[in-house]
Amino acid sequence: MDSMTRKAPLALLAAALLVVGVLTLVLTAELTFYQDTWDYLINRRAITADSLLMPHSEHIVVIPVAIEQLFLRLFGMTTALPEYVLLTAMLLVAAFLLFVYMRRRVGSWLALFGAVLLLCLGPAWEVLLWPFEICFVGSVIFGIAMLLALDRNDRRGDIAACAFLVVAFGFSELGIPFAAAGAVYLFQGRRERGLGRAYLVAVPAALYAAWWLGWGHDAESHLSLHNVLASPEWVANGVAMAVGSLVGLDTNTLNGPTDPVWGRAILVVLVAVLIHRQLRKPGFPSGFWPVAAAATANWFLGAFNQAPGRDPTASRYQYAGAIFVLLLSANLLQGVRLSKRGVLIGAALTLIAIGPGLVVLKEAKGKLQEQTVFTRADLGALEIAKRTVDPNFGLTPEVAGTPSLVNVTAGQYLTAVDEYGSPAYSPAELLRAPEQGRRQADIVLSQALPISTVTRLGAYSSDGGGENCVSVPAGGTSGTSGIPVSGGLTRIEVSPGPPASFSLRRFAVGEYPVPTKGAPGGSVTVLRIPPDSVSRPWHLDVDARQPARVCR
Repeated sequence: MDSMTRKAPLALLAAALLVVGVLTLVLTAELTFYQDTWDYLINRRAITADSLLMPHSEHIVVIPVAIEQLFLRLFGMTTALPEYVLLTAMLLVAAFLLFVYMRRRVGSWLALFGAVLLLCLGPAWEVLLWPFEICFVGSVIFGIAMLLALDRNDRRGDIAACAFLVVAFGFSELGIPFAAAGAVYLFQGRRERGLGRAYLVAVPAALYAAWWLGWGHDAESHLSLHNVLASPEWVANGVAMAVGSLVGLDTNTLNGPTDPVWGRAILVVLVAVLIHRQLRKPGFPSGFWPVAAAATANWFLGAFNQAPGRDPTASRYQYAGAIFVLLLSANLLQGVRLSKRGVLIGAALTLIAIGPGLVVLKEAKGKLQEQTVFTRADLGALEIAKRTVDPNFGLTPEVAGTPSLVNVTAGQYLTAVDEYGSPAYSPAELLRAPEQGRRQADIVLSQALPISTVTRLGAYSSDGGGENCVSVPAGGTSGTSGIPVSGGLTRIEVSPGPPASFSLRRFAVGEYPVPTKGAPGGSVTVLRIPPDSVSRPWHLDVDARQPARVCR
């Protein structure tokens, strides 16, 4: 094989890394902080042991929290770009390390195809497009680095592997599967080198145990007898989904759980081929067993902690699942090298497989862009209402229009803004924002200020009104621009007749997204709108069959 042919896979890998890196940054360029990241930004700003070591949803996240604290102090909170740059860099490093691991076993071309499949793994969009998931990516990077260090089979490699495993644990519990790989590796080499190398796994495991005894044991756990007994089905679906994701056939992870029909069929065929191979040539390469232990631990630990939202086909599980499928494949195919025809076929199949994944990434970008609009609009409303908002006011899904801000309370958020700047829409940006964001800002404002009404029954007087009143004809103001009202008190006088309804808008156009309680005929309602930091008036819509008056 000539020099150009040998260098071609490396050149193509470099091109793939560059293209995917640029594509990822383009896809995430306009996105802001999302979902669980707000727990780090709002609740873990102080540099304390508890802030770093407290579990997140029962998981260890020491290094991701430390990175978030560093980024807050270096870049503030006005933009999430540094997070996305870091995520992109880590994804590229993980793919490169996978390439190195596979190349040692199956050559450069198959290693290239595996790395490209991982880079374009659309079903794993949560990991590829959400910086919070550096917890998984970090464990993968240092877990593969540990496996590569163990390939050295010397003291320096062992020390490096131990250090890498410590860091893998610091990112997430995905370090546990790689610790299982290390333990199996040590067991395999016990006769030649004894158990004096046990520190390789013992030190990281001891540090993790110390964390669990100090902080982790208090976290909620979903481990149950039911989950243990149901784990084989969970694992089978998880493996099938990972296989289907890699080949581009099971990709619909945007709309809830997916049935990995194609992955299940392909997995059956692969198992049959493996059994046939074992009958002809029994045995596995020694490197297979550590990876098999890691993969088994990964899927069964996921199964033991099954809960709503933790289905085996969930997007965030596909990244690690695909990694283990590729690592296992590299060991099972060890020594295989592709012919020129095989390279062409492999290249064609790889390009076909990544197509659906790229479509999923594009669709996921749209979903995250929508969440960015809600996030920036909701937070902009909080800042507008900062004079009067209750510090304990929370952006629940019912108020925020999205579950992504459940970790945000007004007091903590506004304090963070004072220290690190704001990622929210300014009032001027709100006026140019997509309509769903403007609508949601009005809803949040109405609750955060808060807007309130008091109605006096039977208080209407035909002699009322005055120079500060606007008459509303029978039929109300529906279909018009509404009546401008500013902060303070506004009186709505409804003449006798059927009940009337009142609704408001401020930034929204074309609709009035903020309803009030309304009032029966013959009543007077006092609408109270606390003053805030924006001079833009609200617009009031009165829907009544009888005449009414709106008075300052």
